[in-house]
Formats: sequence, structure tokens, C-alpha cells
Amino acid sequence: MPDKENKLIADILEVFRSNPDRRYKSEQIEDILRMHGASAFKRVVKALAVLEGESKISLTNKDEFKMAAPETTVEGEFKGNDKGFGFVRYDEVEPDAFIARSNTLHAVNGDVVDVKITKPSNPWIDKGPEGEVTKIVERSLTKVVGEFHPYSDSQVEKTGFYGYIQSHEKKIASYMIFISDKGLHPQMGDMVQVSIDEYPDDKHPQSMEGTALEVIGNKNDPGVDIMSIVVDNDINPEFPSEVLKAAEEIPDHVLDSEKEGRKDLTDNMVITIDGDDSKDFDDAVGVDMLPNGNFHLEVHIADVTHYVTEGSPIDQEAYARGTSTYLVDRVIPMLPFRLSNGICSLNPDEDRLALTCDMEINHKGDIVKYDIYPSVIRSKYRMTYNNVNEILKGDELLTKEYAPLVPMLKNMADLHEILFNKRHERGAIDFEETEAQIIVDENGKPIDIKLRERGTSEKMIESFMLAANETVAMNYNLKHVPFLYRVHEKPDDEKVKNFFEFVAAMGVQVQGNLKEITPKMFQNVLSKVVGTPEEPVVTIMLLRSMQQARYSDNPLGHFGLAAKYYTHFTSPIRRYPDLMVHRMIHSYAVNGFTDDEQAKWKEKLPDVAEHTSGRERISINAERAVDDLKKTEYMADQVGSEFDAVVSSVTSFGMFIQLDNTVEGLIHISNMKDDFYEYDEKSMSMHGRGTGKIFKVGQPIKVKLIRADVEHRQIDFERVLTPEEQEQADKREAEFKKKRSMQHGRGRGGHGRHNDKRGNGNNSNNHNNNNHKRRGKYESR
Repeated sequence: MPDKENKLIADILEVFRSNPDRRYKSEQIEDILRMHGASAFKRVVKALAVLEGESKISLTNKDEFKMAAPETTVEGEFKGNDKGFGFVRYDEVEPDAFIARSNTLHAVNGDVVDVKITKPSNPWIDKGPEGEVTKIVERSLTKVVGEFHPYSDSQVEKTGFYGYIQSHEKKIASYMIFISDKGLHPQMGDMVQVSIDEYPDDKHPQSMEGTALEVIGNKNDPGVDIMSIVVDNDINPEFPSEVLKAAEEIPDHVLDSEKEGRKDLTDNMVITIDGDDSKDFDDAVGVDMLPNGNFHLEVHIADVTHYVTEGSPIDQEAYARGTSTYLVDRVIPMLPFRLSNGICSLNPDEDRLALTCDMEINHKGDIVKYDIYPSVIRSKYRMTYNNVNEILKGDELLTKEYAPLVPMLKNMADLHEILFNKRHERGAIDFEETEAQIIVDENGKPIDIKLRERGTSEKMIESFMLAANETVAMNYNLKHVPFLYRVHEKPDDEKVKNFFEFVAAMGVQVQGNLKEITPKMFQNVLSKVVGTPEEPVVTIMLLRSMQQARYSDNPLGHFGLAAKYYTHFTSPIRRYPDLMVHRMIHSYAVNGFTDDEQAKWKEKLPDVAEHTSGRERISINAERAVDDLKKTEYMADQVGSEFDAVVSSVTSFGMFIQLDNTVEGLIHISNMKDDFYEYDEKSMSMHGRGTGKIFKVGQPIKVKLIRADVEHRQIDFERVLTPEEQEQADKREAEFKKKRSMQHGRGRGGHGRHNDKRGNGNNSNNHNNNNHKRRGKYESR
């Protein structure tokens, strides 16, 4: 359809959208649009027919058109902005509904709300719907952590409150939460967890009331900053006493009676390969060559569910946690350390119970035979990624030290290459992300940020875990029985379109049909930028275009891996879904695939999938918040320093930039002082009105750190100007001040050039898309 006709349709729809209760005859539409004549009439009638055909408008029995009645009320999650307005996502396809500040019903970020759509969307001009919150269905904020500010005795007597707290989280930092005198009595500067008793209302739109539940510690004490984030994300750093007691009752070694019915693999060459500082080993591997020339791969996974029985106190606590949380200086485990570092960990020279995925793989990477069974293993070596990488590079000392192991390690490397090529051929999206390791001292103060590099050993363990996960998923899918899957759905069409437009603007040609998106298309794009300065930015943009992986009882496949079948089987020590998969494997093996057995799992799985997906997101949010905190703290000592950076995102309120060490910050538009800049949404770039300068994603840029707000985890930069640019900036600033002075002189109360608030409630560090350590680039472990 020609652009001219599209514009007319968009204009007509906007007339109805702006007045959704009003009825119009076609002649009235002509008058409103100032279109007259036979030709114009035909065009208007045709456009009205298109809108009616798409059910955007409807024809009444009086030959009048009106806006098609949208669904009266929808339910969704309110995403608040610190300026007061918000958005509600209520549909997978429809854009989020905009909620003006006056229509929020004082909903707080994260609340589940009912929304009445007052203005439907106008897809012809990419304009989303508008609505008003009619009911708050469920409060997301029941507890909050914040810094305590005490009241004087007279204020306590007058108000009935002991003081107030304010959260360091940007989305709710504007609320004062008054603390009743009946709870704990914290001291000034304490970080306190508070239960919310009263929420914002018409009389008190910017405040809440609560009761102090727990004093985490003074904000300046070592470790309190991290624990405040942990508690604020509803992650329990301590295990209940009954859980610890139950863990103590579990034997610390494998009993002879527990070996019955298991395949004895204790003589097999089995090793663990993990990070230098790892203490919980939930996977071990072994590779040998079969007489027919095929590879024999054994992936042994700790049989956690043997010890964590369904419904036990340990199981209930593990389910509540959902996952372990890995922070810069500590781990908050899903299971008590007695299990995670003890009997469930595949420690060297100890008999351990396992579930084994036993695979025969040919030189094309096809799994030609497999079996899944309970076993007893004994790890022969505890290897580290670093040492294995050095051995594979030919390090003489390590090769001599681990001589019995070297042939197997080389076979492993060969098998990995075959499996990788197999995944690549089918279209798996393979990208290398830069992952930061934040080094802290004994007091938790960050002293360095190092970049992690993935060598062959990390990649080959990933390949083996992926093979096991896919094999287990395929086995139970082909049996047509209820099962728990890890799914990664096809990206949203609009995000895909934006991504391919972005890379096309960088000169990267996109191959394939945009109406039939495949992983291979993304893979081809990445292959064209490997080793170029654009590679990191293209990777970031690709990640932002992707859906979020989750757990589901429906086998929806894994888009990023180009895998038809995928589950999480390989990390039951730190992920509840893996533990659940193990439990199902055992249960099906013992009880068979009877109707009753299938009905049992079919009923349980939807809730497990939803809960564990939610807990995973909470854990990731906490991990990223702690990373952002420590990165900001690390940068706080370097205010005034200059850095080489790259533009990682451009918005209407400025540019996010990323340093080589993965630290991100914002150059707010108010700090772009050499020109008046305007945002071009289509090209995601910033344009200087006077100089013609253009800033876009991926562009190298020299910046100066001007602010590092540790409390709110926000980092601000400004661009380093050349002497000529600085001269021009000074001139513009002088002209601006002169103009403003004249306005004040005339009593007009002039305004600044730019809004100096951050737009859209974005945390300056919130574009960090790196997967966290131990989660695995492809979530394999």
C-alpha cells in the first residue's frame, strides 16, 4: 500500500482514537481532514473500509462509523516511571498501554492492575494504547529495604511515626515510607527491611506507611550494601533451622544400600572441570573412543533428588528459592552447604550418586545411541578450566603432571569441535559476550574489574551439557509424556525488524525472509561482524531483540540454540527445575508412563514452570544490581578521569556508553553542551542541530566521568571535546546565559536548555546484558 494511503488511514484512525465514543459519517471525516471532491471521497471511503475490515472501527445502523469497542478491562503488570506515569503490559502482541500520572490509581511499580483502555492503539503510526488503572489486583511491594531517617521526640509525638525510610531503588526512591513506633527502632543510617501497611492514596500520593521488621546493618558497614539488595529482592540469605537440621541428618557418604539398582561406574575415567574457586560440582564427564570410531560421552549429574525428597523441608525451601544466587563475593545457595558442597557435590575420590546421560556420537555430531540411568561414580580428577586450557595449548609441566588424562582431554576437544559445528550448521546463534569479574577486598570494596575469557575447556563442557540437556528433553518428548522444558521463543516481530534495520544501517546485509525468521539469519549477521569494532554492539542489540528464556511444560523449542528439544538437567544443585527433571526421570522409571503418573505431573508442572521462571528473574535482578553497585563503587574513585568508550544505546534523553571493562553510564542530553541535540528514533541516533554531528550505537567516543552515585547505582559521563568543540560550546553557553538573563529581566522566568532529569526511569547501568557467571553463555550449566 502506498505511503500516501497509509498516512490517510493513520490520520483517520487517529480521529476515532482521539474521540472513541463519538460517531462520524464519512462526510464528517472529509471535513475534519479538509479533504473534498470525488477523488478525496473515494480515498476516504476506501480507508474507512480498510479500518473496518481490520475491526479497528465499526459501522452503525445509521451509516455512521465509530471506534470499535476495545476490551473493557485488561489485566497486566504496572511498570512505573519515576516521573509518575507508567505502562502496563497486558498482551504478548499488543504494545504496552500508556498510563498517565493522573490515571495510575497510585499503583506502585510491579503491581498487577486492571486497566480500562481509553484510547486503542494506532498501529499505522506505531502509537500504543492509553488507559487508566481501575483496580489494583495484587501488590508487588509488600516489603521494602531502605535507609532509615529518625524523627525527633517531638516529631514522633506529633506524627506517631518513629521516622521514615527511603529505598535506594530508583523506581520507588521518591516514596517516603513512614515507620510506625510499634516495630523495631533502628538507628540513623541503618538499612532496614519494612513491611508495607498502607499504600499511596489521593491524600498521600508520595508516601507509604510500614513497620520495621529487620535491621540489616548500618549502610557503611562492610557487606550491608549487598545484603540490602539481597533482602530487598526477597532472597533469604539464611536457611531456616528445620532445613539445616534436616540436612545434618543426611549421611555425608554414600551407603552401600544406596548403590542397589544403580550402574557401578566407579572404575570409569571421570573428571570434573570447573572454575578455580568452585566448590559445588554438579557435573562430571568422561570421553573415550569406541571400536567403531565413534565417541562415547558420559555426562554424570549429581543425583540431588535422592537426598532432597519431595515435600521435605529441604525441598520446600529449595522450591521457594528456585535457584542459587551468585554475587561478587558470595553465593546464596539453593541447598544448604552440607549438601551443595558435600554429599551432592561430585568431589574427587569420593563415591557419589549420579544420573548419567550416556551418549554415542559419530563424527557428524549425531547422537546415534543414548541411555539415561542412575549410577554410582567416583571422580578421578578435579580439573580447572585454566589448567585444561593450558594443557590443550601444550603446557609441558601440566601435560606431564596430568599425563594419564591428556589423551582424553584431546578427545574431548575434538568432540566439542564436532558438536559445535553441528549446532552451527543448524543455525544456533553463537556469540561471545564480554563478562566482567569484579574483584573485591576483604571488606567488599571493589579493587579491580577483570574480563573473563572463555577458552576451549569452558566451551567443550558447555557442548557436553547442551548435548545432555537436548538428549533428555528429546527422550521424554518422543514418549509424549508431561515434562519440564527450557524454552526460548521466537523474537517479537517488531524487535526483529528494528534489529535488522539497525544492522542494515551499519552496512550488514541481511539474508532471508523477514516473515519467516530463523536463528540462522541472526547467526549470519554475527558471522559478518566477528572481529570488527561493531561486533560488541551488534551482540548487545541482538540480545535486546531476543525473548527471555523461561521454563514451560510445553515443548516450544529453544530459538537461540536452534534446538527442537531442550531442558535443564545438568545443574540440580543450583536450579530447582533441574532437580524437578531428575525427580520425574526417577518417577517415570519406577512407576512407568501410566495415566495416573502422567496426570500427576501434568497438574504440577505449570505452577513449577511459572514459579521457577519468576525466581530466576529475581535472582538475575539481584546479581545485576550487585554488579552495578560494585561497578559504580569502583568508578567513584575515578571521577574526573577520561576513558575510551563506545555508544551502547541512544535514547531521547541521552546516550548510554560502555567502557572496555563493561562499566556503563549515561551521557545525559543536558551534558551534551557543544550543540542542541535531537533524537532520531528510526535510526536510533542523536543529531546536533548546529554542527550536524551524529552519534549512533557502536560509535567510539572519548568520555569523562563526572558522577558516580553509589547509593542509586548511577554513573554519569560527558563527552571529551576537542579544543575547537570546547570553544564552540563555551560560546553557546554564554549565548544561552545571556538569553536566559534577558528572559529573567522581563519577568518571564526562563527555563534551562534541557530537562536535567533522567528519562524513562532508566538506571544508568541497566543495559548490562551480560549473562552472570555460572549461568553459562547458553545457560547450559
